[in-house]
Amino acid sequence: MKIVAVTACATGVAHTFMAKRAIEDAAKKRGHQIKVETQGATGIENALTRSDIEEADILILATDIKLAKMERFEGVKKVTIPVATVIKSANSVIKKIEEKLQ
Repeated sequence: MKIVAVTACATGVAHTFMAKRAIEDAAKKRGHQIKVETQGATGIENALTRSDIEEADILILATDIKLAKMERFEGVKKVTIPVATVIKSANSVIKKIEEKLQ
């Protein structure tokens, strides 16, 4: 599965990057390709390209705030979850997505 994700927490610092690491590790562990954009205190980093988004099987929005440039994701199959859920249970999140896409 090819996954793209965006992580963003209220302060845009620690939890944004903790969620990024957790979702990347879980996806790779389960054999998936993943690219994660962060929207933090320093702005957008590792921005998803149009191609990244179009080629993805699923978009994971792990966010507690309103994201910038949401129009990029119109018509894309997506899952929106709180940052804390990804940090605590990234493996479960990926597993549930796998089950839904089968």
